[in-house]
Amino acid sequence: MRQGRPAPRVLKWALAATLFGVSVAGAHTRSQSHSVWEIKGTDVDLVMTIPVVEADRLSSDQSSPSEEHLKAYLTGRVYPVAGGRRCEVVPPVQTLSAAAGFRKYDFTFKCAAPNDLQIHSAAFFDLVSSHTNFAQVQNALTGEFTEQLITVEHQTVDVTGGEGSRLKNARFVEFIRMGTLHIFTGVDHMAFLLGLVLISRRMRDLVFVVTGFTIGHSLTLALAVTGILRPHAEYIDALVALTIALIGAENIVVQTHKPRLVALAVGGSLAFMALLKSMGFGDLPGLLLLGAGLFTANYLLIAGRLRDAGRLRILITLVFGLIHGFGFAADLLELQLPPERLAELLVGFNVGVEIGQLTLVVAATVLVGTLAKYKFALPRPLVVDVASSFLVALGVFWFVSRSYA
Repeated sequence: MRQGRPAPRVLKWALAATLFGVSVAGAHTRSQSHSVWEIKGTDVDLVMTIPVVEADRLSSDQSSPSEEHLKAYLTGRVYPVAGGRRCEVVPPVQTLSAAAGFRKYDFTFKCAAPNDLQIHSAAFFDLVSSHTNFAQVQNALTGEFTEQLITVEHQTVDVTGGEGSRLKNARFVEFIRMGTLHIFTGVDHMAFLLGLVLISRRMRDLVFVVTGFTIGHSLTLALAVTGILRPHAEYIDALVALTIALIGAENIVVQTHKPRLVALAVGGSLAFMALLKSMGFGDLPGLLLLGAGLFTANYLLIAGRLRDAGRLRILITLVFGLIHGFGFAADLLELQLPPERLAELLVGFNVGVEIGQLTLVVAATVLVGTLAKYKFALPRPLVVDVASSFLVALGVFWFVSRSYA
């Protein structure tokens, strides 16, 4: 096998170290919470929904905090403000039933006046600065409904002062910021991007895979947000995990020159999952699993027999990009986007995603150059085997856990 140049070898070593540093706990995407505010004059009702993974951040040992601990934390950080004065919470704070993996609480507040009302949320920003709270505000007296995007820079937003929805009035740069954060706070998307770097032996190969991925996710992001296609988010999360496993599997196929064995294992596993679905086990449709099995088996067979699979990867990563594009759209679809700013938001978000991707690649390149300068490199086959095995394990774990959630 032809040995790669020193810089790519170091890149594979750096990639392996980065991938092993990825936390499985952060698998599901990004740090976020959801709040629904109902304004009834001087009374304000708040329903706060928090993923369990966010609540667990409050415990030093990663165990679930008690109800009272979490309620006290939220009470001190999430509340409305009227006339510049904080509204008082009316006890008790109620615990509501929630979907698996979430915790939900109902707060009631009494304000001094019904005018000049703001909502404030500082929850979780002290733990994760990139946290985002998606707030929906309903004024029961006027019937006005607005969407608010609460971030660490905008923890207090007006809801009766005439500003309207944060998204409706957000600057173009904020849309770019949303796209960039989507890459850097989405562990699964980041793992996939680093996997693309892993399979690229030459700069030309890297250009091919990044181009294919960009075209794919740009297309489906636009189709999903404009309402032309609306995929099931739970299916997309699982398929994103599958693409990560396949990137690692392709590297194993190329290294071992045994595509038939790996393709049979992957295709057979997906066919078995389809059989389990027919028996009532699992969330993904059986036809989707069978189609994914057929596609992945043929993909691995072709990739393992090509002497240079670089050109094929622009098509493969385009398909993978289509899947990730729907994943990028998942958060945006929850925000009831303002139609008059849809094109601007799509362009800004996409620009942000590209900035995140390029930053990741450039950072890896700079790291490679620095390490190569000191001739610090490991044998490429060893690094590829270890990193690829980790990608497969990580992708399979996420795929199975999301398929049977």
